[in-house]
This record gives sequence, structure tokens and C-alpha cells, in this order.
Amino acid sequence: MRTRALEGEGESGAWRLAERRDRWAFLLLAAFCVQIYAAPAEWIPAFVPLRLALSLSFGALGLLVLERAGRRIPIHWDGVRGVALVAFLLWAAASHLWTLDRQVTDGWLVMVLKVAVTWLLVVNLATTPRRLAILCLCLVAGSMVTSVGGILRYVSGDDLSQGFRTLWLGVYGDPNYLAEYLALTVPLAVAFIARRGPGFWVRLLCIVSLLLAVTCIVLTFSRGGFLGLVAGGLVWAIRERAQRTKALVLSAALAVGVAIFAPATFWERTDTLEEFERDQSALGRVYAWHVASSVNLDHPLRGVGGGAFREAWPYYAPPEVREHPLVAHNIFLDTLGELGWVGFFLFLTFAGSATGAVFRAGSDPDIGWLARGIGASLAAFLLSNCFTGSLADAHLFVLIGLAGAAERVAAREDVLEAGADRPVMAASWGG
Repeated sequence: MRTRALEGEGESGAWRLAERRDRWAFLLLAAFCVQIYAAPAEWIPAFVPLRLALSLSFGALGLLVLERAGRRIPIHWDGVRGVALVAFLLWAAASHLWTLDRQVTDGWLVMVLKVAVTWLLVVNLATTPRRLAILCLCLVAGSMVTSVGGILRYVSGDDLSQGFRTLWLGVYGDPNYLAEYLALTVPLAVAFIARRGPGFWVRLLCIVSLLLAVTCIVLTFSRGGFLGLVAGGLVWAIRERAQRTKALVLSAALAVGVAIFAPATFWERTDTLEEFERDQSALGRVYAWHVASSVNLDHPLRGVGGGAFREAWPYYAPPEVREHPLVAHNIFLDTLGELGWVGFFLFLTFAGSATGAVFRAGSDPDIGWLARGIGASLAAFLLSNCFTGSLADAHLFVLIGLAGAAERVAAREDVLEAGADRPVMAASWGG
């Protein structure tokens, strides 16, 4: 009868336990990426008390912390992006001291902290090409539920925005947000379709997801979403040098399909970009951007406090619209108005460095095909956010996390801890 473990056996067992925790944390993160689109709590009452998004993300975070403690290695903070994000969150928390409404700022800060966790999870758990691809596929697969929900709402004709624009549930209950979130999945789907490696079922899933997403985006009649869709396609086609012909054919086929099948109302609404003064939706954005500019002139460094843009509206909006406060309709101007130039440059560093990182990873011979898809998605998403968007948005942090993870995987960061006999990071398709 053995009464004590052999030398080294306890350490090996602790490592295996850490590996299991790592796998379970990744599975919870993958499930989170599916559910941010599928949103089961919005249409299945039994899921409401589970608080699925919070449970999955913080469950994955707990396992990640235990896994890193078991391996005796620190959590990865993704270099300058981590520093910029932490500084941004600290500045946002400090805005409690000068905000126009402390209760609003505190609630907003809690929401931003919750979604920022997803960025930390992605950069620490998407450590191999296989894992990176799985998370992207989870977003693509989950978006099919969102697209179908939006299409069915349009077909039914029930409670459409402005009588003709489709929407769905929860965060997708606004046509602009619905189009914006779906647009970011299109370059990811296209990257898998153009890739030679994925099997038949993966390619079929991506084709179906692509067709559903584009159809739903058209039915939202969102001009910002459409511009994001076009930008994503163009960026991907330009960057896809090795398969330039295939990229151009896919992009052209997508454009022709939209041109042929989009309802006439879509093009009529798009044409109003040239005559925004007669379009109440476009005019609302002009008012919102005027307020953001005025707020920044009065509070250039600190802003009016995190999440307090609507609270500042009555003080800065033109008299005729002061009783109807709007959101900023631009994530960059929103940040500038709420957190001033300090918060704006910290956020720009966070998002901008991620964009540069994923574009650099696009030249990698192994993972470059997926990095180019992620880069195009990020370009599409950030452009769409010039017309709408929110910092309290899990999609934003997941996408920036994928960009950082792509750079790390492409760099082949096979880090060995002192005294450890196994690699922390692997760039193979395993894991």
C-alpha cells in the first residue's frame, strides 16, 4: 500500500489538473461566443435566471485563474493593449468623481468591466491556431440564430422599426446594432470559405451563415451596417494577396447579390445620405455629434463622466430637441464626450494597437488567412461604430481579443517557465 506520492508525481498531477481547467475554461469561452449571438435568455424563459453570459464568462475566468496558479505562471496582459485598457478602466472609474450622474456612471462602469473580462479570456485562452479558429467559428455559427430571428421578424411584419426595418431581441432590438454585429461575422465566414483546409461541413456552415447575415443586414436598412459590410469585404479582398482572384470573385458575387435582391426601399433609404437634412434618423446623428463636440469644448480633458452622455444632452443640444436625448451614435465621439481626450487616447491605443497587431499577423504563412479575416472584421466593426456603438459591448472586446491572440499565435510565443518541463504556448493546430 502506497502512502505517499512518488517524487514528481504530485507535480505532474497538478499540471494535468491545470490542463483540464484550461480546456474547460476554453469550452466556456467558446459557449460564451455562441451565446452572445444566440441570446437564448431572450427567447427561452428557462435561461433567464441562469444569467448565462455572466455565468460563462466568470466561470471561465475562475478556471483560468486556477489554471495559471496550478502552472505557476502569470496571466497574460497583451502588452501595450493591456496597459491601455487598465489605464482606461481606471480613468473611467475616476470619472465617478466629476460625472454629471454618479449612479449612471457606476452602472455603466460595471457593464464595461463585465464585458472587458471577455478580452482577457480570449487573449489568454486562444493560444493555438485551432483555438483561434474555433472561437471565430463559434461567432459565425451563433450569428445564424440572430440572422434567422431578424429575417423571421421582417417576414412576420410585427413591430418593425419605422414600419419597415427589421430587428430582433435584446441588444439586437435596434436595427443599427443588429446590422453592425452581423457585419463583423461576414469577413470571418468568407475567410473560412476561401480557405482550402476547412472541411465540407465547416465551409457549408460559413456559406449559410454568410447568406443569412447579408440578408438580415439588408433588411435592417442600416446605412452604417451596410458601409461596415462593404468595408469588411474590401479590406479582406485587398489583404488576401495569395488568393486575390478568389477574393475578388467572392466580393463581386456578394455585391451583385445585394444589388439584385435588396428591396427598393433599401436603396431609397441609402440615397438619403445625400439629403440628411430631410432624414430624421440622419439628422439625429448630426444633433448627437453636435452635442459631443460641445461637451468636449467645455470638458476637454475629463469629459462629463462615463455613460453620462444622455445626462449632458439637455445642457448642450439645440432647444428643439432637448427633450429627446439620444446616444452619441459614434463610439469615438461618445468616448471623447464622456471621458475627454485622456479616455479617448487610451481607448484609441487599445483598439488601434489591436488593429495594427492583427494586420501584422496577416502576413504569417500559417495563421495569416484567419488573421486577415479578423482584421477585416475589426475594420468593418470600427467603421460601423462611427455611426453607432457602445463601449459596454462584448462583441468589441471579443474581437479585439481575437486580434491580440492572432498576433501572439503568429509570433510563436513558446514560453517556458523556469523549472517547468512543458510549453505554456503552442502554435500548432493542437490544443
